[in-house]
Amino acid sequence: MGDIVVDARGLYCPIPVLRLAGALRGGADGVVARLLATDPAAVEDVTVFCREGGHELLESRREGALYRFRVKKRGAASLPTTRPVSEEL
Repeated sequence: MGDIVVDARGLYCPIPVLRLAGALRGGADGVVARLLATDPAAVEDVTVFCREGGHELLESRREGALYRFRVKKRGAASLPTTRPVSEEL
């Protein structure tokens, strides 16, 4: 199975990461998506998306004005668990 390619060049935050999320949602656990973006905000967006969603950021690099990412989808079993928020803050 090949990588899913998400071409988000010319699109601005939050569209690149939303397109990445949509592509991964339709893929099987372990699928790899390649995101191409030109918006510098995608660097932080993809990092947070992976951290919060439990996905693995395999690659993040810049080639001139182009940002390339490779993200591996994690299954539900590997998603981070959350703890209840304490009533006493």
